[in-house]
Amino acid sequence: MKMKKVLGLALTAALALSLAACGGGGDKTPSAGSNPPAGGNTSAGTSTPPAGGGELITVGVINNDPNESGYRTANDAAMRATFTEENGYKATFYNNNDAAQQIATAQQMVQDEVDFLLLSPASTTGWDTVLKDAKAAGTQVILFDRMLEADESMYAAAVVSDMPAEGKTAVDWLASQGLSEYNIIHIQGHMGSDAQLGRTGALDEKVAAEASWNYVAQQTADWDEATARTIVQSVIDSGKSFNVIYAENNGMARGAVAALDANGITHGKDGDVIVMGFDSDKWAFEAVLEGSWNYMGLCNPLQADTVDTIIKDLMAGKAPAQKIIYTPEQGFDCATLTQADVDKYGT
Repeated sequence: MKMKKVLGLALTAALALSLAACGGGGDKTPSAGSNPPAGGNTSAGTSTPPAGGGELITVGVINNDPNESGYRTANDAAMRATFTEENGYKATFYNNNDAAQQIATAQQMVQDEVDFLLLSPASTTGWDTVLKDAKAAGTQVILFDRMLEADESMYAAAVVSDMPAEGKTAVDWLASQGLSEYNIIHIQGHMGSDAQLGRTGALDEKVAAEASWNYVAQQTADWDEATARTIVQSVIDSGKSFNVIYAENNGMARGAVAALDANGITHGKDGDVIVMGFDSDKWAFEAVLEGSWNYMGLCNPLQADTVDTIIKDLMAGKAPAQKIIYTPEQGFDCATLTQADVDKYGT
């Protein structure tokens, strides 16, 4: 729609005044004129006007593969349920874990003059040209789920998880367990992603600072459960001793546990190996509740409603109250987790 051309100057002025004080495969037809790269998953809405009349707000949604994890499935489903014609949007969705493919498709969406570009970037870098072109075209950029490396002036708002805080909370919890020695299998997520950088950073700092903290293995499984199982099995086969598995998402933690079980190695509350995961899967909460796992760092996937509110405010000429909005999150361990927590936070 063309409303952004009229509102552009007013929005820019409002944002400048207010943000100074702010804290911290393819299933349907792509949008007209677009030519998304192969290997992704693109779908588009239609141009049927919403109930009550008025033009639809056009949005391009760049997200990661919903098959990546239970977290991503819930995140993608929430975005698709929110950005509908009934809610006043004409939305085009693109899912891919490859940063180059995401960037190319985002560039096409900007050329198609979407009103808003919603990004969950697979990598924190490489987005400068997209952001500059979006700003020149009058397309408002909103980050969700993950941050990228860019000046705050290049996007309207961000609704994200505080990944470094997630990592620090998890590492602080692990330190509180008081082990005489920490021999850690560290299973990393997609390298260069905001989630991987944040969850890895805190652990790297601790291992570098403490002589009793050691990496037995540190490898990426790229969020994949089967790869995580292979990594742990290879450590077991090597005969190296370990007592902690720090997996950067729940799927990889489950793969790690499968390797432990296959080799008769105990884990969890009364076991020989501490198991840690991240995200919001209900089944993972239940594993912590029953004592099979020791810890899960909550990463909240339900950000779509907040993004929707920000867009509606921007269309009305109202700047976001905060530039960066962090979703509420915390860590849970098997000693204190309750069924009420599982029911409240599990997805």
